[in-house]
Amino acid sequence: MSLSMYQASVPRLANILENLAKILDKAQAHVDAGHIEMAALMNDRLIEDMYPFSKQVQIACDKARSVVARLGDMEVPYYVDDETTLAQLRHRIERSVDFIRSVPPERIDGTEDKIVELPVTGKLTRYSGMQLLLGHSMPNVYFHATTAYNLLRRNGVPIGKRDFLGNP
Repeated sequence: MSLSMYQASVPRLANILENLAKILDKAQAHVDAGHIEMAALMNDRLIEDMYPFSKQVQIACDKARSVVARLGDMEVPYYVDDETTLAQLRHRIERSVDFIRSVPPERIDGTEDKIVELPVTGKLTRYSGMQLLLGHSMPNVYFHATTAYNLLRRNGVPIGKRDFLGNP
């Protein structure tokens, strides 16, 4: 049995973002209980030179939408980075998942060797579809989702590994 590009991308990306949305629900309950202020959480960073919590969620969504759109020869949906609440971030996740799930398998399957050029840290970089998905985009989505998770844990949100993994 082989794993198609669609199977390796759309369901996995949607799953990690949906798990992140559920984690944000627990974070909202933590805020509502008065354990942390919304602005403090949204702007918290693991270390000074890293992006804040809100940006971690934004990038996870952006990378997921971008790889699906690029593999499917579609325009990447652009969202303004203006979220200041967990509810707004959750909406961003929902919109991202809706887009990802709207792309049919035939747009993604067979793109393993497709050449995609992206500006990465100011330098035009060429990827095959497989490299883009497995070597660039998936690691980025998981990195930023994990960093968001770690920030929530550090701030006392009662979440664990099962919340991150969800129902794979």
